[in-house]
Amino acid sequence: MPGYDRPLLKLFGAHAMRFRRCRTMMVEPVEHPAFDLAGLLGGGTGVSFQSELQVRAAHLHAPCVIERDSCLWLLECSAEQWQRMPDDAFLYERVLALLRKGLLVSDDPAYEVAFIADRQVRQSHWWPLSALHYQHSRWQDVDSLGDMERNQLLTAQDLVRSYGPPPPEAPLRHVGALALPRDDEDPMQRMLQSRVTCRNYASTRALPLPMLARLLQQVLMAQSLVETEPGVRFLKKNVPSAGGLHPLEAFVVVRNVEELQPGLYHYHAVAHELARLHQQPDDLAAFNLRLLAGQHWFAGAHVQLILVCRFERSFWKYRNHAKAYRAVTLDAGHVSQAFYNAATAHGLGAFVTAAINEAEAEQMLGLQPMAEGALAVCGFGWRSDVLTTTELDPDGRIWPETR
Repeated sequence: MPGYDRPLLKLFGAHAMRFRRCRTMMVEPVEHPAFDLAGLLGGGTGVSFQSELQVRAAHLHAPCVIERDSCLWLLECSAEQWQRMPDDAFLYERVLALLRKGLLVSDDPAYEVAFIADRQVRQSHWWPLSALHYQHSRWQDVDSLGDMERNQLLTAQDLVRSYGPPPPEAPLRHVGALALPRDDEDPMQRMLQSRVTCRNYASTRALPLPMLARLLQQVLMAQSLVETEPGVRFLKKNVPSAGGLHPLEAFVVVRNVEELQPGLYHYHAVAHELARLHQQPDDLAAFNLRLLAGQHWFAGAHVQLILVCRFERSFWKYRNHAKAYRAVTLDAGHVSQAFYNAATAHGLGAFVTAAINEAEAEQMLGLQPMAEGALAVCGFGWRSDVLTTTELDPDGRIWPETR
């Protein structure tokens, strides 16, 4: 693997391997309800709770369950200083068990997967809590629609039945507040009122390539480039970005565009060009559905954009910064809203969703974990004439018959 110290391994050998704790992790006590017959017979509720300790690490995809003594011992290990394998047989086995879980990392090649993943976290300048949140909020093989169907949480009535009524849609009005004038004839107001998330796309009508190019130019193209220091370049785009760094890249899923073969492309914001990727899914429609976690109503959009953040671009300035990850998610919001407005102005429907299987995108696009990753998917296309999937259109401007 790149950067791995093979001479070091040859020097120490497996018998003298060293270990240290992973850099970023948290311990969470978790309680699970269990049936308690003895408690029930004794007049109790019949429910007891069994506790376990789950350890989440920023370089691991899933939590690890460990017993209390191992957890305490792990917390006492250094994350910076290498240690020799202990002579005590009991402790030796404990170290091996934690190495197999990936909570300890080693300079032995047998455990290089965890070593490389932990090294990536160490070098990427994530704020620890953000790194943990990002890693453990990523989805893989999630079917969000299937989950909603199984849990019967598809409609507003389902939500009220399960959760009760929602909080009020707005806070109480202030006494003596100033009533502001309205301008219902404002062209911008009329356009924004037509901005409705689209779930029904016309499969029989292709999107013209010049229209796709125009939307990319309006939202993502670099309008100018400024070099403030040798090698330090900032882009001006029509959307804001924290620190002017613009770390978001767009990978384009082309489904139905004139003059373009369906498939995956990368959009270069400075050159304003699309490059078809060498690696393509065997079944684009199936990949698209997995990427969107089963949301088939969005999969029909003519164009979808996977918004991928190059975290290292942002974290170059905002190192171990508590607000850095929040800032890049705001960047994704700026981009998606700009596409909504641009698409609406061109008579198209648009959408954005964060309910995606990030791991699906990472694997297909060859992204480097923790250095770059998918944040959201947005898309647009011609709206269908037929309402097949229900849309939320409270103002009744798009689908008057649904009011």
